[in-house]
Amino acid sequence: MAEIYIEYNFTVTPVQPGTDILIAELGYVGFESFVETETGVLAYIQKEECHENILDEVQILSSEAFTIEYNKKDIAQTNWNAEWEQNFKPIEVNDTCVVRAPFHEKRGVPYEIIIEPKMSFGTGHHETTFMMLQHILENDWKNKTVLDMGCGTAVLAILAEKRGATQLDAIDIDTWCVENSQENVDRNDCSHITVTLGDATVLPSEPTYDTIIANINRNILLADMAAYHCCLKPNGELYLSGFYKEDLTLIQKSCNKLGLTFVENKERTNWIAAKFVN
Repeated sequence: MAEIYIEYNFTVTPVQPGTDILIAELGYVGFESFVETETGVLAYIQKEECHENILDEVQILSSEAFTIEYNKKDIAQTNWNAEWEQNFKPIEVNDTCVVRAPFHEKRGVPYEIIIEPKMSFGTGHHETTFMMLQHILENDWKNKTVLDMGCGTAVLAILAEKRGATQLDAIDIDTWCVENSQENVDRNDCSHITVTLGDATVLPSEPTYDTIIANINRNILLADMAAYHCCLKPNGELYLSGFYKEDLTLIQKSCNKLGLTFVENKERTNWIAAKFVN
């Protein structure tokens, strides 16, 4: 039986920067996917994850600088493809990588990733995924063993393989994401990616990976950091995203306690994607 999502249709005045701030705060409280509109944004969250007070921590809703109205409705996953065909646009990263849907025309770039956009986080539209794609484009992945934790659509693992990684595990706790990831792996003719259902408890307890990618959220990153470190090889690289600028110090402290050293970070509309080395 298909899972049910709730669609929130937010009208934001002024649209910018209100919509960007709203998306950031909604992502923090558990919303998974977003489609920007001319008047604001459509935001999606699993019905079982939604509760009556879900919006209480979204501070922009009480800001005097913005007027935000919304309505909501249940939406089945089977309706998601139609929504994306209307709204999904190709994303170009660093002029060398394009993430597009099967219904878009082919683009002449070194790396082209075809993602079937369903109710999965990680098409490249969200700031965190975009920055993680940038990290992958700007660093060495040749012959690396890689973990993509919380893989979503597996777009990060797919690009890592295209960049030379030879053994990759893509793991997600959501069954729908796992199914979608496997479809995308096959669609992009990737042969080195294994997609698995699970959380940090399925990770190996010995150094296994040269590089770990984890684009999830602050609380999960903090809870699972030790598990990531445990399976990261000496001198291995850890890329983390899914948290805000104000949370970077907290993430750094958690990494430092484990012997991980901060290298650099990217920032887009208050979201952070940081690189650490073991």
